[in-house]
Amino acid sequence: MNLPADPKPAPGLLRSKLFWVSLLYFSEGFPLGLFYDLFPVYFRQQGVELKQIGLLSLLGLSWTLKFLWAPLIDFTRRHRWWMAAADIGMGVVMIFCAREAGFGPWVWVAIGIFTALSATNDIAIDGYTIERLNKQELGIANGFRIGFYRVGMLAAGLLLWLSDHAGWNATYGVAALLFVALAIGALLAPREPARPVREAPSSLRGELALLAGQPLLLAAIGLFLAGLLWPVIAAFDPPAVAGIKNSSWFKSVPVVLILLSAWLFSRALRGRSLQQSEATERGPLFGAIVSLLNRRHALILIGFILIFKLADSSIGFMIKPFWVDSGFTNTQIGLVSVNLGLGLSIAGGLIGGWYTDRVGIFRALWVLGLWQALSNLGYVAAAFLIPAAPQGTDIPLSLQAVMYSASAIESFTGGLGTAAFLAFLMAIVDKSRATTEYAILSSIFAFSRSIAGWAGGVGAHEMGYANYFLLTFILAFPAYALLPWIRTILTDQDRRSAEATASGT
Repeated sequence: MNLPADPKPAPGLLRSKLFWVSLLYFSEGFPLGLFYDLFPVYFRQQGVELKQIGLLSLLGLSWTLKFLWAPLIDFTRRHRWWMAAADIGMGVVMIFCAREAGFGPWVWVAIGIFTALSATNDIAIDGYTIERLNKQELGIANGFRIGFYRVGMLAAGLLLWLSDHAGWNATYGVAALLFVALAIGALLAPREPARPVREAPSSLRGELALLAGQPLLLAAIGLFLAGLLWPVIAAFDPPAVAGIKNSSWFKSVPVVLILLSAWLFSRALRGRSLQQSEATERGPLFGAIVSLLNRRHALILIGFILIFKLADSSIGFMIKPFWVDSGFTNTQIGLVSVNLGLGLSIAGGLIGGWYTDRVGIFRALWVLGLWQALSNLGYVAAAFLIPAAPQGTDIPLSLQAVMYSASAIESFTGGLGTAAFLAFLMAIVDKSRATTEYAILSSIFAFSRSIAGWAGGVGAHEMGYANYFLLTFILAFPAYALLPWIRTILTDQDRRSAEATASGT
């Protein structure tokens, strides 16, 4: 689908879509790095208790809940203004933090505003990027996206170094200036393309009235939202679930709720006219959810999103503990597993993106997904060969080489698979409401990482590292059984895009 050209094409670099993808995803990764790397260090140095710092993570729930206000950004459009406003707002929070010390109520409010603004920035950037890119550009664009998102997080880490030399006030001042620069960059970005043609959305009142007479559909939407919001229940740790939240069935509840909602939705559609279905999909509040669940093979699609990167996510949470238990020092872990891994994952993302554009999304999914899975076998070999040892033990160079090789391969192939998978997610959304649909799909994908983190600890403890790492390799293949339906989903989306283009001309 060829998007319309900008009214006044900018010269040179500013005309490059990849330049804007790089800048915008740097601005998306930077706040996340501040939240997870800089804020905890700052507050600890201010004497804040560890328990209070731990509670800070609850404010990060904005990134989980962002799909709730994504329809507002979809409806109002003006993605660039949303980005700029969010960046300016986060810059103001930086100035506030420079003036305040400790961890009082106003600091809580400020950090909460910061995470909400960051999540809003994410929504606007994702929607803007999807609308500007053609399907043939998604692969390489996601390669740049992966790389510069991580560079943004790394930039937040560099501010920690600056705080040791210039103090916290200057560090927050530099962060504020960077946010202002990013806001200016967002406003200079090319204007959003014209919204792809589709019927005008119905009114909110009309949508609610239509849903009121469809209890099964309401129940399906309720289950879907409950699944997406389940991490909030676990994060707040209410007394009602405190004793059971570590059980296996509790961790699987969100996945069950989402899959059940898709099944119930298919039941709700039986007996409904085509006109009723289309009217419900045009709803401004739940229309994107209804449209997503109303697709052919919706249950297959959700299942594929949940499990495609399960092997990668399952091993990821246990890699650093394995390094520690094998005797490697923090310096070795940081220099090799983190820094070298960052560079290799960026390289993998770029190469994976190039390959995706060259051979197509479907083929890239299974080819690069296979390489991603095979890399887990490197850690299987390392776990069999390297004995457990206290941290700091003198490890033979041959065994170090085994571990470093496993780390390098895993980081590189992880970038390969991520580039193809993100291109897939961007390709299947409806461009007329890309902002909302992508926010929902990314929330679904987040569940696999959450579940994998819990399962990884249990699995490695019960099975040992070697056997568990071998299990993660096997976990890659259930997704391959769904590929015939995934091909159909991609084909259907191509047909819808062609029809939208034809109707627009």
